[in-house]
Amino acid sequence: MTGPSAKQKLLALFRAAAAQGTLVKLTLGASRSADATLKNVFVRPVALRAGPRLAFLYRHTTRDITKNLGHDEGMAHVAELLDQDFQCAHLFTTKETAELQLRPGQPPRLALGKPSHAAPPSADHDRRKPRLIDAKGSVWLHPLGVTTADGAVRDGMAAKFRQINRFVEILQHLLSEWPRATRRGLSLVDMGCGKGYLTFAAFDHLRRSGWAPVQVLGLEAREDLVKLCNGIAHDHGCDGLRFACGTIDRAALEGVDVLVALHACDTATDDAIAKGIQAGVALIVVAPCCHKELRPQLRPPPPLAGALRHGILRERQAEFVTDALRAALLDWAGYDTKVFEFISAEHTAKNLMIAATKRERCGCRDARERAVKNLAAFYGIKIQRLAQQLGMALESTPGQES
Repeated sequence: MTGPSAKQKLLALFRAAAAQGTLVKLTLGASRSADATLKNVFVRPVALRAGPRLAFLYRHTTRDITKNLGHDEGMAHVAELLDQDFQCAHLFTTKETAELQLRPGQPPRLALGKPSHAAPPSADHDRRKPRLIDAKGSVWLHPLGVTTADGAVRDGMAAKFRQINRFVEILQHLLSEWPRATRRGLSLVDMGCGKGYLTFAAFDHLRRSGWAPVQVLGLEAREDLVKLCNGIAHDHGCDGLRFACGTIDRAALEGVDVLVALHACDTATDDAIAKGIQAGVALIVVAPCCHKELRPQLRPPPPLAGALRHGILRERQAEFVTDALRAALLDWAGYDTKVFEFISAEHTAKNLMIAATKRERCGCRDARERAVKNLAAFYGIKIQRLAQQLGMALESTPGQES
């Protein structure tokens, strides 16, 4: 009779630590998940009103998902994750550490070591999340109305503060994957920046992250907001940050590395993307808003016709088609594109973000062009602003159909 396997031993140590109150955390890595965006899972003990639980944090490429499970259910879920999605696990307790390796073609291996934590972490479920933009340390937040004079987030501004930090988290992640991320300096333009919350946040974070020199421009059509933001930037020593009056369609992007356009209305998002592509910008980040252009054109295929007679469903379908076409056109234009949730839908329904990083090699564009045209044809779309600006006719000529 054979003894317990390496995985079974690791799970037994995990179960014992959770039961004895010595568990610090469990980290699952070396993902082999069918979901390519899933990178890690972190498990820690938490104390809820309903009793002790295991808090699972699923770290994806651009978002985190949390879930709390009872001990028995949590143990079974960890075993399932090791069977299907991950090839290594690191267990940390106050008594020892354990590392499990489940590499293909190699025998499972469990290595034990000395503890690296003297005490378990707080089991408080609502531990304060570290913020890249600190409410007290980022003094520009006060004149923008986000914080009080003593650095506390104002009543009614908590959602805005979370949005600011979420944007900076996304920007940091996107730049960490950027092949040109050599800390040689960076130029960013925020189109339609409004009051400049995210423009200030981007500048502050880039400067503190070692990008030097940093040049950030906030472009805004309203002169009063431009004057306000320039005054705040001057008063707080934000050298390299400036604001200017202007519109997206007239913006000049020579030498710009990153283009940001959040909640530009309807086809203004297309104008911003087109400007970025035509200027060869390395990173384009947009959060679309007010999808009006394609809704009158939408000719759904017969199976969807009945469903899309409902206004709300037709509106959402138009949003989907618009942003799917934008992503496909970016792909055709030589960008690796991601579409994901920006912030929780409880804060705004306009919570989609498109991030596109310029590829070093474009490769064959024919298949990508067919993908754009097939998608447009499926919904009866013949004209779309971004396609027009990039010089692509959506209606296929004979011989182009797939």
